Amino acid sequence: MHLSKLDELDPFTTLDGSTIREIAGPAWTPARNQSLAEATVPVGGRTIAHYHRTTEELYFFTAGSGRMTLGDEEREVTAGDCVVIPPGQVHELVNTGEGPLVLLCCCAPAYSHEDTVLVEGQASDG
Repeated sequence: MHLSKLDELDPFTTLDGSTIREIAGPAWTPARNQSLAEATVPVGGRTIAHYHRTTEELYFFTAGSGRMTLGDEEREVTAGDCVVIPPGQVHELVNTGEGPLVLLCCCAPAYSHEDTVLVEGQASDG
């Protein structure tokens, strides 16, 4: 049995600019078809607009508040909300709250830098 402990995981920064701690994924756990990470966007921070060629993502927000842009649609997000992000769909996240915006991100297939495409000039005005 593989058991990950969030408090023991080292954070790293993804291509979109969010800081994550990978809870499970093929790089270091028995998971083969998906990955799960906790991502944090600091107060006033944002991710870079991007999409994934093949990966479907689920964002489940656990703390804070922000604005999620998915394609042409924008929505406010808070703890308890879940956003489904299809492959190929441009998306970004802005922390509009007074504390860190924290979410669980599930990717299938698993997250990889190679599958991430940054989109220039797509960022919203915050």
